Amino acid sequence: MARRQAVQDVGSGIESDEVFETAAEIFRVMSAPMRLKIISSLCNGEKNVSQLLEEIDTTQPNMSQHLNTLYQAGVIGRRREGVQIFYRIINDRVVTLCRAVCTQIAIESELK
Repeated sequence: MARRQAVQDVGSGIESDEVFETAAEIFRVMSAPMRLKIISSLCNGEKNVSQLLEEIDTTQPNMSQHLNTLYQAGVIGRRREGVQIFYRIINDRVVTLCRAVCTQIAIESELK
């Protein structure tokens, strides 16, 4: 009941439009399975594109496109070391949300 009240309180606040817009943007960024795979991989530490491609089955251009989307959304950061670019998680809120949703789905699928 306390959770429901908290959600209602947020929804009735003056800033509710901003809160809902921000939440919608986070869900939009996380709506692609490929981006969820990238987030999951980067939870284990900083990686460059080659390392990500070893773990995730996709093309380099597709990987770069998704990395750019995550970067532009402020989910991941990047740093250059020589010719390599390394990516890392910088938005822990997205990681927490991703883990919560994926864990719940896994639990529910085991119950079926």
